[in-house]
Amino acid sequence: MSLQEEIDKTRQEIRTDGYSMSIGEWISLYEKNEIDIHPDFQRFFRWSEHQKSTFIESILLGIPIPPIFVSQRDDGIWDVIDGLQRLSTIYEFIGIFRSHNQTENSSLVALQETTYLPSLKGKKWDDPEDADNSLTQAQRLIIKRSKIAVHIIQKESDEMIKYELFQRLNTGGSIATPQEVRNCILLMLNKDLFDLVRQLADSESFKSCIALSDRLYEEQYDMELVLRFILLFDKDDESLQKLGGDVSVFLTDRMREMALKEDLNIERIKEAFNWTFNILDQTTKDNSFKRYKTDSDRFLGGFILSAYEVIALGIGYNYQNPLPTNQVSDHIKSIWSDPIYQQWSGAGVNASRRLPFLIPLGRRKFSPL
Repeated sequence: MSLQEEIDKTRQEIRTDGYSMSIGEWISLYEKNEIDIHPDFQRFFRWSEHQKSTFIESILLGIPIPPIFVSQRDDGIWDVIDGLQRLSTIYEFIGIFRSHNQTENSSLVALQETTYLPSLKGKKWDDPEDADNSLTQAQRLIIKRSKIAVHIIQKESDEMIKYELFQRLNTGGSIATPQEVRNCILLMLNKDLFDLVRQLADSESFKSCIALSDRLYEEQYDMELVLRFILLFDKDDESLQKLGGDVSVFLTDRMREMALKEDLNIERIKEAFNWTFNILDQTTKDNSFKRYKTDSDRFLGGFILSAYEVIALGIGYNYQNPLPTNQVSDHIKSIWSDPIYQQWSGAGVNASRRLPFLIPLGRRKFSPL
């Protein structure tokens, strides 16, 4: 198929519409439950109070607001693909926002001082008991009459277009990491699988072994490690040799495929994962993925991803025919002097190059044969 044929074919799979809407109309959609802003995403998307105040300042000053992207479901309701923080800030400020674990509307929110409107400090939408610190009716109407454009991916479009668009629009910006984008895609595609990944990441044995910093937890790196385990622990050797490219893209693409599978063996995943980290918790605990120094017989430093790829994925692969528990620690220590590990785990060796060597190494190291 030529480039032009590919362009023509894909363009036919995308049906869009667009126009400007007043903020008053956006408010009405939310009050009538005709728009779904996915409040579950609040755990990944979170503007600071200053960002929220600056956004309200922009509306009052007439600064153009970037468009909202939505997709239209079969029931006519709009799913927000891009614009969660803009809309939730508006809904929160006027007192109608419902978070993912609340059924009641949020309480009145007070703004902060901003660069061009320092008098916004302490201002609320409309508090009958505090009129001096409330916006005037004229100011409220400025906000309600301001326009924000909407781009609509219509329901006739290819089903995966919504997730592609979400990923492309939300890579960077307020979201810190690709895993946070994956989490949101997974929530849209398969909430049960998302809940499984979250459950495994929260397991005590897993947390005691990975010993991550607070920053990495905030960036959802624990969930990326769980996803790496799920997608790679039983991947066949031929597929490992064909990984290539950007492993981050691989994780996203394979996650989407898994989310759409109807015959996914959840129990097998849980059994392999829990066996792996229960064994490590019993043996090496938070030393499991740290560098081992033979001369001092000590584990040093912090979490090392290449060690995780050998050890966790190797134990997980052999979970039905495991190495005796009393041998696990010695086998972990032996990895650090293994020539294959030394060759393929150093600086400058990217994941797509090292995984075809390190994952099979782990499978051999933790095989009882």
